[in-house]
Amino acid sequence: MKRYLILLRTYLFSQRFNVCMLALLLLGGIGLELLSPLLLQNFIDTLQYPGSSFFIPVLLFFCFTIFNQLCTTFASYLSEAVGWRATNELRVDLTLHCLNLDMHFHKAHTPGVLLERVDGDIATLSDFFSNFVFVMLGRFLLLLGIIVIAFMADWRAGLLFLIFTIFLFSLFKPIQKRGVPMFQAARQADAELASFFEERLSSLEDISGNGAQPYVMERLNRLSRRILHTARLSSVYGRLFSGALEIGAKALMAAILTLGASLSRHGQMSLGTIYATFFYTNLLTNSLIEITFHLDGFQKALASIQRVTELHSATSAIVDGEGGLLPDGPLALRFEHVTFGYAPEKLVLHDISFELRSGRTLGILGRTGSGKTTLTRLLYRGYDVQQGAILLGNTDIRRTTRAELCARIGVVTQDVQLFQASIRENLTLFNPNISDTEIMHALAELHLTQWLAEQPHGLDTVLTEGGGMLSSGEAQLLAFARVFLHNPDIVILDEASSRLDPATERLLQQAIGRLLQGRTGIIIAHHLDTIQRVDDILILEGGHIREHGERHLLASDPTSRFSQLIQSGLTEVIA
Repeated sequence: MKRYLILLRTYLFSQRFNVCMLALLLLGGIGLELLSPLLLQNFIDTLQYPGSSFFIPVLLFFCFTIFNQLCTTFASYLSEAVGWRATNELRVDLTLHCLNLDMHFHKAHTPGVLLERVDGDIATLSDFFSNFVFVMLGRFLLLLGIIVIAFMADWRAGLLFLIFTIFLFSLFKPIQKRGVPMFQAARQADAELASFFEERLSSLEDISGNGAQPYVMERLNRLSRRILHTARLSSVYGRLFSGALEIGAKALMAAILTLGASLSRHGQMSLGTIYATFFYTNLLTNSLIEITFHLDGFQKALASIQRVTELHSATSAIVDGEGGLLPDGPLALRFEHVTFGYAPEKLVLHDISFELRSGRTLGILGRTGSGKTTLTRLLYRGYDVQQGAILLGNTDIRRTTRAELCARIGVVTQDVQLFQASIRENLTLFNPNISDTEIMHALAELHLTQWLAEQPHGLDTVLTEGGGMLSSGEAQLLAFARVFLHNPDIVILDEASSRLDPATERLLQQAIGRLLQGRTGIIIAHHLDTIQRVDDILILEGGHIREHGERHLLASDPTSRFSQLIQSGLTEVIA
């Protein structure tokens, strides 16, 4: 319960005015619902006396009904507004939290699972913040009022109401205890199906090209059967309380009518009181039915809250330092006995030590799996080293903040992520402080001015998600333009030209030269031409440094590994 109260306090406090207005409307509506049967009681009883006026009770009953509907309408509007604003704030906070988690977390959670939690589970909570918190609270207050009025009418009727209500509420805890895990399992099955579709739809070409359709359909069939099983269990179990409520409600009505008839025969209860008591029985039953209806939603909300809280409580293995320690300008880089593995029992880098002076460019070579990309991920703290230290400008990067590193480091990989947004927004990554003049300068550096002129709306042209309207070379060049606009002090090119044709790659080499001027650079090589302009060479083999030194010295030494690679055309590096 503490967890739920924290959520309510956090995301409803900022809407306290609307919450107070909603509470007043609910209390007003409850008062009108409680008074209406008393007016009917007065109306029926006055009919027994000739000459008495029944116009006033009828008029008041009609007015109460109108006012109650008005209160209900405005309360419904406010509850929806409060619920969606609260869940939107929660969605923003949870998304930001996920973005700040380290890569270990994102490797362990597929995008489909995270999407289901950030969007699906939080959408479920909109009912928790609105209908459950306010409607359910109002129904509980109404139940209390009904029981009090029933005791005022006759203690035996009040006792029947009280026993019936206590009996039904005694069923809440066991049903919740068994129902919440079932709803959690159903939500998890939905998340796995969403993840399945996200992964398969993003690799349709591979599936079709390799004839993997039967496997995909078999996997879909298994996931669908699991969803059927979990959804059926959660739905059937959620109806148990509804069935018990309906049987109990009929028994209560029979008991109230029997009691009223007996008391009426002995002159202890008027006909109007019997009708009012029966009316309150219907009102009590309808309130409990509404509570039961929202109980299913509440159980789903409990499951979603647990899943959302679990995600929100996940902590990043990357802890920010005090920050503000890096000097201005190009940064010197030093690895000191760095050892790292994605799993403790399987190391990728072993005792790596080297230095790169500020303003110089390092070319990294090595076979697939030798640790080239891992080395650069450690530099911008995608992961933290397990042993040793990485220094930028004589400062251990663990003493910096990740935001500070991201501001000083620019990365271009062979996989370019483009968004369904304008060319301007894709280049600036939605930073409004970058002017069109700066954008045009960056495009001119990459000889993309003519390409931009061919776009139907210039910088306002909307790209499709993933850059489907662009060639691989154009998408890669846009990624380079991003780095120009970012203006970092360290540039990392992770096989950034591997997707380009030779002509486009030659065009890009000129831009790379401009980009690396006055900056420290790291280039993971894929082609021999890519490392012609680097100052130093680092060759990795099996996570160890095989060779490190100045490029021209290694190239002129016939016994060096680098010289042998030049002679073989670098085929051994990429084999």
